[in-house]
Amino acid sequence: MSPKGVTGLKALLHVAAVLPLLWLPWAFEVGRFSADPIPELLQFLGDWALRLLLLTLCISPLAKKLKSGALIKVRRLLGLWCFAYASLHLLVWLLLDLQLAWGQIGEEIVKRGFITLGMVSWLVLLLLAVTSTRGWQRRLGSRWQRLHNWVYLPALLIPIHFWWGVKSGWIEPAIYLALSLSLLWWRRDKLSRWWRTRLKAKRVG
Repeated sequence: MSPKGVTGLKALLHVAAVLPLLWLPWAFEVGRFSADPIPELLQFLGDWALRLLLLTLCISPLAKKLKSGALIKVRRLLGLWCFAYASLHLLVWLLLDLQLAWGQIGEEIVKRGFITLGMVSWLVLLLLAVTSTRGWQRRLGSRWQRLHNWVYLPALLIPIHFWWGVKSGWIEPAIYLALSLSLLWWRRDKLSRWWRTRLKAKRVG
């Protein structure tokens, strides 16, 4: 893929990622949400965060399949949009659902397992977003890639967070979990090497 092609693809992905947010005001205006829209808004933003995360994980297999290393250049863009939607999902929960009742927020995070998984996932995504720049890549050197391998943790936890949190219907979260597991299975050799390295480091330490 040429540099112009990458630039065009990035522009297209930016437009595609922002469209759901532009749709929201219209959806509220025409009554696409119920009288209590907060749960639906949480679901909407969470769904898009998960879709973008899975799409981010699709980039490496796709680049390898198409033999187009240039595709990797759009991975950061998708990851940052994933973090943006995850952050909006969190803000709706904090501001609109619990109205910044910090005592209740802390209690919910500790006592409700699916919220614990969601918070752990968001913190990992925050760390990856902050360190996604070239400056951090230079500072961390070889450690940068090891750090960004932690993206596989939210890739596993977020579908479980979704499944655990829904009150009815398991098919949609099951599909997302199956997609996530298939993307992790494609990386099984890499994950196995990473796990063996971690175990070896613990033994040495």
